[in-house]
Amino acid sequence: MVGLSETGSGKTAAFVLPALEMIDTDIARPQVLILSPTRELCVQISEEVHRLGTNLPRLNSTPVYGGTPIDRQIRGLRGAQMVVGTPGRLMDHLRRKTLRTDDLKLIILDEADRMLDMGFRDDMEEILGQVKGEYQILFFSATMNRNVERLIGKFGKNPQKVEVAKKALTVDRIAQSYYEVRNRSKVEVLSRILDMEAFRLAVVFCNTKRAVDEATEALLARGFTADRLHGDITQQMRERVLNRFREGKVELLIATDVAARGLDIDEVDIVVNYDLPQDPEDYVHRIGRTGRAGRSGRAVSFVFGRDVYRLQNVERYTRSKITREKVPSQEEVEGKRADVLFESVKEKLEEQTKGAPFTNYVDRLLEQGYAATDIAGTLFGMMRETVGREGEAIQEDRPGGDRGNDRNDRGGDRGGRDRGGRDRDRGGRDDRRGGGDRFERGGDRGGDRYERGPVDRESRRNEVASGMKQVFIGAGGVLGVAPGELAGMIYSEAGIESGSLGKIRIFPKHSLIQVKDGDENKVIDALKGQKLRGKAFPCRLDRDI
Repeated sequence: MVGLSETGSGKTAAFVLPALEMIDTDIARPQVLILSPTRELCVQISEEVHRLGTNLPRLNSTPVYGGTPIDRQIRGLRGAQMVVGTPGRLMDHLRRKTLRTDDLKLIILDEADRMLDMGFRDDMEEILGQVKGEYQILFFSATMNRNVERLIGKFGKNPQKVEVAKKALTVDRIAQSYYEVRNRSKVEVLSRILDMEAFRLAVVFCNTKRAVDEATEALLARGFTADRLHGDITQQMRERVLNRFREGKVELLIATDVAARGLDIDEVDIVVNYDLPQDPEDYVHRIGRTGRAGRSGRAVSFVFGRDVYRLQNVERYTRSKITREKVPSQEEVEGKRADVLFESVKEKLEEQTKGAPFTNYVDRLLEQGYAATDIAGTLFGMMRETVGREGEAIQEDRPGGDRGNDRNDRGGDRGGRDRGGRDRDRGGRDDRRGGGDRFERGGDRGGDRYERGPVDRESRRNEVASGMKQVFIGAGGVLGVAPGELAGMIYSEAGIESGSLGKIRIFPKHSLIQVKDGDENKVIDALKGQKLRGKAFPCRLDRDI
């Protein structure tokens, strides 16, 4: 059978339920084999199998995929009646003869088109070629392209086709919009959009691993809690990242398309196409991460130049309108932050009862002659400083042609030319030192590459915020180290809570990181033996203070 349907149409249950009906639990050998393109999808299908088969006695199902110890999987295959795996790892088990195919009744190829696009054709054909006897095969695919047709023609026997009409694309509950923005200004525009949105979880999709890394570093440096997911991340780390994202410990997941399929999280409020995908189908899979389980969602895309024509292809494919929006101005973002701050204070005041904590401080200030309005205004200003984020101007697209971006003065455009007159954006790529890392240069954005910092010990001690300790790391700007890279490494290795890091300053040969008092030893211990750019570095408390 051939099933053609889009992601989110319920096909996992459509093949898992009849597969469970076919299994004879008295036979402790593989009877159903499911192939899927990614590790995430393997895990998702396995979880669905256990959920739907919870009342089947002696049911044994196991996932097998790369990046995990193969000896553990060999033990899991003993007695397994259903096996879910990626083609590469399944081939490993077939060669080792740890996977038996003698009793297979059903083989399911989920996301067959995706597996072919990822280069698994030879593995898939070899797996199917090794299975003997009578069995049924199910091909599930989003599209019927030539590669899928050839595979079906080689292994199918008079296949019956079931197709879900294209009008069933699950985008009707998703508000879709796009912004025209240069590559160098994407981080700033993304920051403004996220500041304007009331979101809990967001997924940001990039086309390359490098773009994922650079965007993650820049967003971490701006104070967002973010983590990355792409092909170079180990399986153990991938599962840890996804768990933290599900639990809400990370608000932003920056990923390549490896996470577009099989990412089963219902609470994603907004999806951002940081880079517009080449294929309209990938666009649908990406934005399908939001608007799930009957909820509404929002999808935002960044386009520039010829991307507009690709966006028109997406509109024709999805049969939906993608509206153009204007980039929020700095004033609008500040206004939104002020509104959020006002509402949070109002909510606290409504909850507060007489004799609540800190009222004695207010009384003492009133007794010293300060007006209540002055006290409130000062406290609001202090709170705004703690929740505010430093922004930057967005370069205008062309002289006199405002596409919704900021109009800049000559001195305020970090995306313009550096002191040597060279254009920082070569070929549309973000310069790592101009990508929005707010800690890297300190206060003088037009001055030296690195912050000079105080020279004498007393001034340096005063630079450390109250309740913080300063950690010295013997690696700096000469190695190309960025603040977001240090923050990401510390959060992932030390396991400290979000918000535990303060100001990060990069010098040519070292870096200074402010850490919440009590966490400094965790950070120092976690960074022992770590490397940056392939080089080990010392890590200790800053002795100069």
